[in-house]
Amino acid sequence: MQTISITNFQDKLNYPLTKKEIKVLQVNLGKLCNLACSHCHVEASPKRTEELSPAVCQDLIDFIHKFPEIKIVDLTGGAPEMNYGFKPLVEAARKAGKQVIVRSNLTIFFVEGFADIPDFLAKNQVRVVASLPCYLADNVDKMRGHGVFVQSIQALQWLNKLGYGQDANLILDLVYNPQLPKDENFSLTPDQKNLQLAYKNFLQEHFDIVFNNLLTITNLPVGRTKLYLERKHLYKQYLQFLESHFNPDTVNNLMCREEISVDYLGNVYDCDFNQMMNLPARTHNGETLTISKLLELGSLDVIKEVQTADYCYGCTAGCGSSCGGALVE
Repeated sequence: MQTISITNFQDKLNYPLTKKEIKVLQVNLGKLCNLACSHCHVEASPKRTEELSPAVCQDLIDFIHKFPEIKIVDLTGGAPEMNYGFKPLVEAARKAGKQVIVRSNLTIFFVEGFADIPDFLAKNQVRVVASLPCYLADNVDKMRGHGVFVQSIQALQWLNKLGYGQDANLILDLVYNPQLPKDENFSLTPDQKNLQLAYKNFLQEHFDIVFNNLLTITNLPVGRTKLYLERKHLYKQYLQFLESHFNPDTVNNLMCREEISVDYLGNVYDCDFNQMMNLPARTHNGETLTISKLLELGSLDVIKEVQTADYCYGCTAGCGSSCGGALVE
């Protein structure tokens, strides 16, 4: 049996992956979600109870006001709308003049107690980045659960009625994720521009839905995706596939270079994937950080280098992958 060898990501780069000016604060509010998607790197579900505390929420609000270099507050989860602190953080960030992104599964709008979310998002001009891993019902329901496609379509139509996808201040983006591989016939995400056109044509023709941008995101071998690959004995092979498609042109645009990711406990990471793999951000002295520690220091320049791991090949393969989609054309 052939031994599979993966080059250490840092060795592949052959230079330190340094931080740029930090412009994005991404917050994972918790692991509670109304869905339990097969590809979820957070391993969120309705059974999870971890969520933001009032104290960490207040630290984040103070952080938003303290650092003008932060331009974007990016809220994720779980279903961020279900976890403590969602509305206060949105309101604080908008009051401070930040762009706010919510990473929504769309179906949350139909859960009891959350029907006011679409109006709240529109009122605060929150950019909605919505998961729709395919424009075909069968593929979506296989990944996310029975009936999710129908509710997602209804949610998108709801957002359109509020002006999303049409009003310049109400941005609606969709996220494509590939199906999880069944064998070693791996593939990279399709060309983002071409797939966006296909999405727009199909959704317009069949459901009269409009949206702004399609973001293609690679399934990184983290969380449930990693567990799935390990069960199928495909984990090392998938990493090798990603490494074989490493594209150095993506490195300059990696999201981890301009953001910090904060978990529900207030711990600081370079990105959401490192957060899920418990690989914290570190100062040049090797110290880990919390949001309260950064407030105390009064500076975001204390993180000089990004912590890396083998799964970083997922963000640098092909056209690259980030929370904002492809990194290069």
